[in-house]
Amino acid sequence: MNTTVISGPAALIQGFSLIRRPELRRYVLIPMLINIVLFAFISWLALSQVAELVAWLLPSWLAWLSWLLIPVLYVATLLIAFVAVMLLANIVAAPFNAILSLRVEQLLTGQAIKSGSLGQTLRATPALIASELRKILYFLLRAIPLLSLFIIPGINVIAPFTWFLFGAWFMSIEYMDYPMGNHGIGFAAQRDHLRQHRLQSLGFGGLTLALTMIPLLNFVVIPTAVAGATVLWVGSGSNHTDRSEGAE
Repeated sequence: MNTTVISGPAALIQGFSLIRRPELRRYVLIPMLINIVLFAFISWLALSQVAELVAWLLPSWLAWLSWLLIPVLYVATLLIAFVAVMLLANIVAAPFNAILSLRVEQLLTGQAIKSGSLGQTLRATPALIASELRKILYFLLRAIPLLSLFIIPGINVIAPFTWFLFGAWFMSIEYMDYPMGNHGIGFAAQRDHLRQHRLQSLGFGGLTLALTMIPLLNFVVIPTAVAGATVLWVGSGSNHTDRSEGAE
């Protein structure tokens, strides 16, 4: 497969087409429902506290500014909710995402995958959740220093671009974990693989990140990205050593 920056978004678009295939719809439904329910709950919980937060932030003599602050906080709250939902949904939906990736790979290759069989994936649920927590730790250890760039004069001009590049890289790490994890490839080896396809990874992750910020589309981002990542993995030709005719 072409490993230019364009091939990453192309795989994501193909992933969107794949999740609409009748044989994959049932594997898409659960991750999508988890995403919708979590977003609705977290948004309701967070937005219900905006008025109290404004009252706490503003002294009584500045209460007239609430008309300006409330819309800003609503927007900020929704953006934070998008990130929180993405992280939580990937933890809850990790086993279902792994199964979806498995089925997409079987559909693309026409072969069953021994190391990623359905039974093995379900038994590996604790390990899948641990993998998600490891990725969140990886994200936080790098996101916190990067966020500090926004408050440094001069450097803060490039902070948004740096943040977007990191977000794109992390989205690639997040979703490529599913097809590679189905083949028993560890976190360090996954990152090595992505570095070898850096432009492709950034293109894929960049479009994924952009879609998470678009209302309604963000509900289908998770299964789309899982399918798109599997397209990239199959296209890389790195998965040919782990096939079997007898998956469960």
